[in-house]
Amino acid sequence: MKFKLYSPYKPAGSQPEAIKQLVFGLESGMNKQTLLGVTGSGKTFTIANVIEKVQIPTLVIAHNKTLAAQLCNEFREFFPGNAVEYFVSYYDYYQPEAYMPGSDT
Repeated sequence: MKFKLYSPYKPAGSQPEAIKQLVFGLESGMNKQTLLGVTGSGKTFTIANVIEKVQIPTLVIAHNKTLAAQLCNEFREFFPGNAVEYFVSYYDYYQPEAYMPGSDT
């Protein structure tokens, strides 16, 4: 299924150029890129536009659960016809059975 972005807004300000450069980077094989912007500058919307243009399933990683939930909700609004899922890892609480804290092995 194609990614179709739904939004009443169009990219503005520096967003069109950022979208263009990020898409070009992905199409050129650059698998590591960074989008920087202050709070409220439209980074999520910019990335949603990139996702629509490149049509590649995308993994979005957030550093805390609150931001992850916010991003999930926003992407669900942007892509109502696509699967947008939310996963929280409890890695901090996980200890393999064979882990021995005293030996650090």
